[in-house]
Amino acid sequence: MGQADVETAISELRDLLGPRLSVARPDREAHAGSETWHSAAPPDAVAWPESTAEVAAILRICYARDLPVIAWGTGTSLEGHALAPLGGVSLDMSRMDRVLEVRPEDMLAVVQPGVTREALNVELRATGLFFPVDPGANASLGGMAATRASGTTTVRYGSMRDNVLGLEAVLSDGRIIRTGSRAAKSSAGYDLTALLLGSEGTLGIITELTLRLHGQPEEIASAVCAFPGLDDAVNCVIATIQSGIPMARIEFVDEATARAFNLYAGTQLPEKPHLMIEFNGSATGVAEDAARFGEIAAEFGGVDFDWTTSPEARARLWKMRHGAYPACLALRPGATAMVTDICVPISRLAEAVAETRADIDAAGMLGPILGHVGDGNFHAILLIDPDQSEDLARAKRISARLAERALRMGGTITGEHGVGIGKRHLMQAEHGEGWQVMGAIKEALDPKNILNPGKLVP
Repeated sequence: MGQADVETAISELRDLLGPRLSVARPDREAHAGSETWHSAAPPDAVAWPESTAEVAAILRICYARDLPVIAWGTGTSLEGHALAPLGGVSLDMSRMDRVLEVRPEDMLAVVQPGVTREALNVELRATGLFFPVDPGANASLGGMAATRASGTTTVRYGSMRDNVLGLEAVLSDGRIIRTGSRAAKSSAGYDLTALLLGSEGTLGIITELTLRLHGQPEEIASAVCAFPGLDDAVNCVIATIQSGIPMARIEFVDEATARAFNLYAGTQLPEKPHLMIEFNGSATGVAEDAARFGEIAAEFGGVDFDWTTSPEARARLWKMRHGAYPACLALRPGATAMVTDICVPISRLAEAVAETRADIDAAGMLGPILGHVGDGNFHAILLIDPDQSEDLARAKRISARLAERALRMGGTITGEHGVGIGKRHLMQAEHGEGWQVMGAIKEALDPKNILNPGKLVP
């Protein structure tokens, strides 16, 4: 790809899109950063398509000129998934933001990729249904599908893998494919839906999603509980899961995160590890579940356990939890962060968290730990000074040890954040020859390597 090819492609894209194709530096720079330490040079251009047909036309132009295309949702990814280190076109999907169809009788919705999860749930309020996957940020549903997102409710409702019935996608050469169906299940051939979920935009650009919806529960109760130590809180999670209590959410935050909440949100939590819990169901069932959890928490030294069904109190609790990242950044003014995650079998969770805490402390770093521990997934927010190279080097060493620990325990290098730029070098260790198979699939579907190059695959 020479500069002449880039300029020709941009000229052709401008003829197609008019003012919805920009080479202005502010627009390009707005698509050159992420919420964490990852950054890249700006893309050569930013395009705002409004239909599947336009996405297909854009890809045909870029395919002919070997110009990279990188899908952009809301920019909330943590591993640099949507950056353009090799240049190309940043394909901003924010104008493809319509809820195309809601079918309450089938408990499904059809949406464009730029619809955010919060916008969809506002649309669904009158139906008695909701879409449950909640990664914290108000991410686009297309981005959530591309990264196979999960979040605080995964322990009850599953991840995007469990809640996407089918999709429409445009391949690198402009071909449009549809995968899956509106049926509850299928035995018809390869599961292309599952293949595209989590592919991080390397195999196709998602332009439509058919989503599974769930009934809004009759009663919702939330609670927060402090514990004397990290092991006590994590072992309480394990005991609760093994007891069969059906939780909708169970989140862990360590003492550093509790301190961050107090400083950032004005709360008055004891500076100890905490669990944040939510129960969904009938009024009677929720009360029984909360009482049973309270008994288990007490066995592990849990104190100040109190649950509420007040919508306002619940909203405050989860707003605080979803604001954990900016709250933790405020512990070190001027810092950015390497935010890394792993997922391990629930039986190894306490050991994994304890070893990670010891690594962070031994390195002399400030690194709060929190996570969706109900499914064995937790995060470390390693605060670094962007001007101090040694800070970044220490954070990378801790992150590498964290990944090694996950694999040693039978887990995965990332349960939620995905691979992107940040964890591509770890894929061989987890998948072995399977990683080369992923590369072969990529080559078959994207022979010119124009879709989000430099990410995920060999």
